[in-house]
Amino acid sequence: MTPCRRQSSVLLVLATLSLLVGGPAAAQPESEPLATYDMKRDIAYRDNDGLDHYADAQCRLDVYHPTNRPGFATVVWFHGGGLTGGERYTPSELQERGVAVVAVSYRLSPKVKVVDCIDDAAAAVAWTFDNIERFGGDPSRIFVSGHSAGGYLTSMVGLDKSRLAKYGVDADRIAGLVPFSGHTITHFTARSERGIPGTQPVVDELAPIYHVRDDAPPTLLITGDRDLELLGRYEENAYFWRMAQVVEHPDTEIFELEGCDHGQMVSPAFPLLLRFIERVSADR
Repeated sequence: MTPCRRQSSVLLVLATLSLLVGGPAAAQPESEPLATYDMKRDIAYRDNDGLDHYADAQCRLDVYHPTNRPGFATVVWFHGGGLTGGERYTPSELQERGVAVVAVSYRLSPKVKVVDCIDDAAAAVAWTFDNIERFGGDPSRIFVSGHSAGGYLTSMVGLDKSRLAKYGVDADRIAGLVPFSGHTITHFTARSERGIPGTQPVVDELAPIYHVRDDAPPTLLITGDRDLELLGRYEENAYFWRMAQVVEHPDTEIFELEGCDHGQMVSPAFPLLLRFIERVSADR
C-alpha cells in the first residue's frame, strides 16, 4: 500500500514525487554549479567543564551542510530508541537536499533521568542557534525533528519554553517542529521512572500536550497507521492537533501514513518534512 494521509493523499503523493525527482530543495539551474556538502563530526555541544565521562561522550553532534549555498535551512535531528537506546545518524533522505542536518546524541536512561535527556536536546538546539551561521546557515530557518523518542524531544524543546530559555534562546525562534511518531503525553520512560505502567497514560509537565499554546512554532505531526502504530500513538497526536485548534494555533497539521507501522513511517515522512520546510521558509 502506498503510504498516504487519510485526509489528504494528494499532498503526500506530490511530496513523494518531489523526493523522487529531486524536489525544489535540490533543483538547480543548469548555469549554477552543483551544490557540494561537507560533514563535521563529533562536535561537543556542551561546555566540557564539570562534565563526567559519559556526558562528554554522549553530548556530541555532527553537522552535515552545503558548502556553496549560504543561507540554507537546518534540521536538528534527534534519533529514536525510547530514550534508552539508539545513536545519532544523518538521515540519507535529507542528504543532498539543500538543507543542513545537525544530528544529535544525548544521554540515555537509566544512566540519567528523562529530564536530562530533554535538557541535552535543548542544549543541542541552542548550540545550533549559536553556531549554524558560521557554517553558512540561516539561524531564522532552524527546524527541529526526530523519530519516536526524538519526536518527543522535538516537541518538549519547542513547546516548553523553559527548556531553551535556560540557554538564552526563545523557543519561538524555531522555524518549525516536525515530530515523527512522538509521544504527546508523558513519555513511557518517564512513567517507568515513577513505576507507572506503559498502559497508564499521564499528562503532566513532561507531556508536550501540557504545553500546547497558540504562539508555538509551526508544527507538523506525522504518525504511522493508527492500526499499526505503537499503543495510542496516532490518537495522542490527534488529540494534540485538536487542542492546538482549540487554542487557535495558526499552523498545526497532522498526517497519518496508512500502511506504515512505527518504524516503516520514517522514510515516507521525509518528503513531508522537506515540503514543510519549503512552505514555512517561503512564508518567513
